Amino acid sequence: MEHEGQGAGSVRAGTRGWLALAVLALPSLLMAMDMTALLLALPQLSTDLGASGTEQLWISDAYGFMVAGFVITMGTLGDRIGRRRLLLTGAAAFAVLSAVAAYAPDPGTLIAARALLGVAGATLMPSTLALIINIFRDERERGKAIAIWATCQFAGGAFGPVLAGLLLQRFWWGSVFLVAVPVMALLLAA
Repeated sequence: MEHEGQGAGSVRAGTRGWLALAVLALPSLLMAMDMTALLLALPQLSTDLGASGTEQLWISDAYGFMVAGFVITMGTLGDRIGRRRLLLTGAAAFAVLSAVAAYAPDPGTLIAARALLGVAGATLMPSTLALIINIFRDERERGKAIAIWATCQFAGGAFGPVLAGLLLQRFWWGSVFLVAVPVMALLLAA
């Protein structure tokens, strides 16, 4: 007899599927943290880099503009070249660009790095969601998995300023960008 919400061929994900979700939820958490953590670092980095008011706006907004502008395109690209390949490429680019942003010598470099981070970030969201949908065939498990993935976005947005505050007490403004490097390395390794 079938359980409610399960199809005839429904297969439960198991421990390996839930571990995969933990890894695939990391980019969701990180992307939201990256958007909000910058808000606390902006005054310090603006002083250090001599950023004008307009440059400060571009530093903070270029990332979000590019994510929003490229997310659908990257979803389509993932369908064509493979979601896993796009995810790994995007994660590697995100790690490298985060390091570039952390050590940016001037506002122009930081703006360019943030814009390219947005393009790399746009590869992560559709890829992780598509992979989660493929891993979780059972409708109930899929619903839970997507809810966890989405919750990581909201949690990352809330946790970003807290993490930034802790980092900025001890380190320079670039440390808020370097958080992404080990997270993306973990994603690539897993």
